[in-house]
Amino acid sequence: MSTEPTHHEAARPGGPPGGSAFLLAQLGAHAADRFAERIAALDLTPAQAGLLRLLVQQPGRSQRELADALGMPPSRFVPFADGLEQRGLIERRRNAEDRRLYALHLTPDGLALLARLRETALAHEQDVTQSLTPEEHAQLTTLLGRIATQQGLTPGIHPGYRHVHAR
Repeated sequence: MSTEPTHHEAARPGGPPGGSAFLLAQLGAHAADRFAERIAALDLTPAQAGLLRLLVQQPGRSQRELADALGMPPSRFVPFADGLEQRGLIERRRNAEDRRLYALHLTPDGLALLARLRETALAHEQDVTQSLTPEEHAQLTTLLGRIATQQGLTPGIHPGYRHVHAR
């Protein structure tokens, strides 16, 4: 077994151990935990926050379409959406083109909560990236976007939806 340093270790003598992939995982877990803590004050989970964001971007999509977009099994999506509907944040309306389907929309309460969520997300972004200059922040976002694309991730959709359970 070779004891030579990898190109990552050699490129960063005295730097943090683990390389870029480890740092991404470490920071990702930390940022996700901090975000979940912040939005708990809004009585939301990260998955619920993501669905609200998706609905404002693409209102009127069917439950099936939304479940597919999120990579979530439909059997989990329905009770997941039920919880938000019971809170008055989303509503199901009959689809005008296919009366067998329901289209999901944000309610006025859902839109108001989404505005508070945006403020919370912006504060979170600023907190997590405060050690970067605006130029470095933009560069990091671009680089991470390239990595996400190369890895086949869907822009704006967290891969954790596959494991979401109703709350």
